[in-house]
Amino acid sequence: MERSLVLVKPDGVQRGLVGEVIARLERRGLRLVGAKFLQVSKALAEEHYAIHKGKPFYDGLIAYITSAPVMAMVWEGPNAIAAIRQTMGATRPWEAAPGTVRHDFALEVGRNITHASDSPENGEKEAALWFKAEELVSWSRDIDRWIFEK
Repeated sequence: MERSLVLVKPDGVQRGLVGEVIARLERRGLRLVGAKFLQVSKALAEEHYAIHKGKPFYDGLIAYITSAPVMAMVWEGPNAIAAIRQTMGATRPWEAAPGTVRHDFALEVGRNITHASDSPENGEKEAALWFKAEELVSWSRDIDRWIFEK
């Protein structure tokens, strides 16, 4: 099982797309294990985007992610990282495949609706940054046996 952080960023929240993102991930078969709606602090934003510090877009990125609430979630499943990134679509919406969130709802990189972890290692790291261990719920669904090969 892999875990991934998924954020519905300020543009997605403002446009009322939280439910759309959740529905697509649930229909895909992934399992939600944590969720919270929050206003991102500057400190959390800077830690989350530390890899981009010093790049020309960094200050704008921090200002953007802290500009309005986000929906932060942790999803899990086999190959969750790849499945979620495929569901969201390419970072550049004009390169995203038809039927993906970014293809269907975004036009620009800076307003591309979501963030999703890019590796299993980052999924664990980002989940731990955004959620305390007690905020994540390990559980199973009756339908898991029809979705996950065990």
